[in-house]
Amino acid sequence: MKYVKLGNIAKFRYGKMPDKDKFLDDGYPVFSGYRITGYYSEYMVENPTLIVVARGVGGTGDVKISPPKSYITNLSIIVDLDESVADMRYLYYQFVCNNLRYLDTGAAQSQITINNLSKHKALLPRLVIQKKTSSILTTYDNLIENNNKRICILEQMAENLYKEWFVRFRFPGYENTKFTDGIPSDWQILRLSDFCYVTDGTHDTPKPINDGGVPLVTGKCIKNGFIDFNEPYNISYQDHESISKRSGLQTGDILFSNIGTVGTTCFVNYDREFSVKNVIILKPGNIKVSNYLYSWLNSDSIQAIFATQTNGASQQFVGLNFMRRFKILVPNENVLDLYSDRIKSIRTEIVKLHDINENLTKQRDMLLPRLMRGKLEV
Repeated sequence: MKYVKLGNIAKFRYGKMPDKDKFLDDGYPVFSGYRITGYYSEYMVENPTLIVVARGVGGTGDVKISPPKSYITNLSIIVDLDESVADMRYLYYQFVCNNLRYLDTGAAQSQITINNLSKHKALLPRLVIQKKTSSILTTYDNLIENNNKRICILEQMAENLYKEWFVRFRFPGYENTKFTDGIPSDWQILRLSDFCYVTDGTHDTPKPINDGGVPLVTGKCIKNGFIDFNEPYNISYQDHESISKRSGLQTGDILFSNIGTVGTTCFVNYDREFSVKNVIILKPGNIKVSNYLYSWLNSDSIQAIFATQTNGASQQFVGLNFMRRFKILVPNENVLDLYSDRIKSIRTEIVKLHDINENLTKQRDMLLPRLMRGKLEV
């Protein structure tokens, strides 16, 4: 293995800001380095390419691989590697393991320049070793990505079932159901607080502790329907017990992010202790209400309402009283039972795939530094 300056094995160019008037509903993806921000009539890179985030808030120095045939914005630097010397995915994993944030020289604004990036030294084994190493790690990432695609399909199935039954009203037996003012006569419109118990987590900010303790989960920890326990800091058991007297989390409760990124949700699966801060807690009391309520919260129509009803000067916010007074259409017991039975298998499979991905991610992350240091034979 030897150290090589990036400038000796690659050429660099900044992305460009696309013309906003030429964005399309469908076309080539516009990639900022953070995410796909839209679609465009032309592309800048044809094949997946190494991208270094050069500007922005919270991501400068991150390294990504662009989608094929994508347009790269001016937030990122495009790295065109000499593939006879360096494997793109090997370098990607090396930079994930040892990030480039130390190259950030921005004072008023975070930034990495091509000049500084070209001076960075990468540790490279022989090309054949690079390719074997990246192949091992890519196998993990491909499995994770495939499972994520399956999760998306299952989530779409759940959304479609909800729409069919509770938006189009084509639930089992709808043909023989009497409707009044557009809804089944034996269904109700209730305040959310009359359908389930609605409370929230602590508004205090307990001090973090270094050893032991209990995670303090906030809205930003809720991602893709689950809690990311890499995000929260730990608080003392004494603070946790005090917060628990207010929130009293139980399996089947639903957490709703009401500050910042409003509307992200997850079920509480109480297989580990944690406390919550600045999130709304919905306590349905039984699984059939939980399943319906979770689908209702994540439906397109309700998410759109929450997006327009937020208030707060510096950040988005949905208040507890607003949530308690919010109206919800409640089906009869028979339809709730049938829906819960149908949706249960979908939810179970989503959780199963998520757990598999958690294990795959842990295995990959354990392998990554050892492979990058050459401590494992490939």
